[in-house]
Amino acid sequence: MKNKNSTRYFSDLQEEQICKLLNATKTPNSGAGKWRKGDAIQEEASLLIECKTLETSKNSFSIKKEWIEKNKEESFFQRLNNSCIAFNFGPNENNYFIIDEKLMKFLVEKLIEENS
Repeated sequence: MKNKNSTRYFSDLQEEQICKLLNATKTPNSGAGKWRKGDAIQEEASLLIECKTLETSKNSFSIKKEWIEKNKEESFFQRLNNSCIAFNFGPNENNYFIIDEKLMKFLVEKLIEENS
């Protein structure tokens, strides 16, 4: 039975949401193994996803530069071209994504194509 007061419980919930949203695969043990890193991988997009959540709803959330840099290094190590940080402000909150400028430029180009 899962402890509904543990950090792991809330992290698992978010990771499952992200995997469903992006048709990604959850990384075993949240990437704590030797070879598979990150919390989820979307193979077709060559994307490594690191998930961050809070146990209770808050109005702010600090993102650490080291999370972004580590995720980028781990994506390179796994031969994935893209990385992002998924975060939310607590359980049952919307997820937001931090992407680099290369991915943002690609997204804008695709949005322009779609809206033309």
